[in-house]
Amino acid sequence: MIRLKNVTRMYSRGHNAIRALDEVSLDLPSGEFAAVTGPSGCGKSTLLNVLGGLDKPDQGEIWVDELPLHKAGDAALTRYRRNDLGIVFQFFNLLPAMTVAENVELPLLLRGESARKARPKVAEALETVGLTARKGHFPHQLSGGEMQRAAIARALAGQPKLLLADEPTGNLDSGNASRVIETLLNIAALRITTLVIVTHSEELARIARRHVRMRDGRIVPP
Repeated sequence: MIRLKNVTRMYSRGHNAIRALDEVSLDLPSGEFAAVTGPSGCGKSTLLNVLGGLDKPDQGEIWVDELPLHKAGDAALTRYRRNDLGIVFQFFNLLPAMTVAENVELPLLLRGESARKARPKVAEALETVGLTARKGHFPHQLSGGEMQRAAIARALAGQPKLLLADEPTGNLDSGNASRVIETLLNIAALRITTLVIVTHSEELARIARRHVRMRDGRIVPP
């Protein structure tokens, strides 16, 4: 369960105070598939940042299961990001000298798992995104859509409670974007994680189980 209660995040711009989030309240059950849309500057990315524990609100409460992100200390936030969170960015950030499987495995090794324990998780994540046959390829041998699906597999391999995606199709042509959307739909159908996507894609917004619209730092009704 994700719960935001009256969350406000302020930024200073010169002598002006900008309300990136303005008393936002939102409940998402475990396994939800939510798409967040709105014009540039409406607060979408700030919402992802506070859900990811990368930023803290000035006011309000944010709960992910039993963890209060709004008052968690650095050690608790580090554990949360390492063990319970997956993030997919618009740009894939794959390491070019590593194969697809090695890219997916790396975060598991960095958090202290043995290769023997990590490899079944890598195989499962690659199967989920449809890249088993490409596991031995390097990033430069993949299409843009395949690179994004590899990045999704990397985020999934840690079996996160929450998967955040920031414009996952924004850097792709329509064909590759469709494959990534298909992959996200598969993840949502399996309900293996709570999925929150910031997107300008009307297609993603239509097929998400929950459509969260934002404007001027607030959630607006449909």
